[in-house]
Amino acid sequence: MTPPLADSAASPRSFAGQLGEKPWFNALWFQSTWFCTVLGRDNLLVVSLGLIGLHLLLVARRRLEIRQLALLGGIGIAVDTGLSLVGVFQFAGGVLMPGWLGCLWLAFATTPGRSLAFLGARPWLTALAGGLVFPFNYFAGSRLGAVEFGWPLWQSLLIMALIWSLLLPALYYLQRRLFGPVEVESHDPLPG
Repeated sequence: MTPPLADSAASPRSFAGQLGEKPWFNALWFQSTWFCTVLGRDNLLVVSLGLIGLHLLLVARRRLEIRQLALLGGIGIAVDTGLSLVGVFQFAGGVLMPGWLGCLWLAFATTPGRSLAFLGARPWLTALAGGLVFPFNYFAGSRLGAVEFGWPLWQSLLIMALIWSLLLPALYYLQRRLFGPVEVESHDPLPG
């Protein structure tokens, strides 16, 4: 039996262990987590934490995964906390960083090596995605009541576009350099 935090890539993994590494499963899992965090916020915080726990149970290299979530998720949390400090973001209750948003960042930190790995080989595409997708997601979040902008909308979106067009490629670089690609065994019975 493997210890809970062991990194064991040498032995064949169970169906669940293989599933946790699949890009298609990671995309479904991340989208589920996004809905829980953005739509449910504090009401579904326990579910969001449970989904992150499930992810950690399903990955083969747990220690490495925890370090990846801490670094990449931590960068996102730090940037959003900074944006909240300067007034770009305003969250309910005046908190700088709500727990649900921290969970969302931890969930996002799982995607550069899995469901969104295709962006990593194209830094210009990663920069473009960072400059467009991140502001759009926060705009969508504002329409769903998850966040308010303390600056005029165009300034808020512009500052996010500038920050994330630079930082998203950096996150991919760190993921690739420090954590490497996710390896799925070739005799895997799962598609994709």
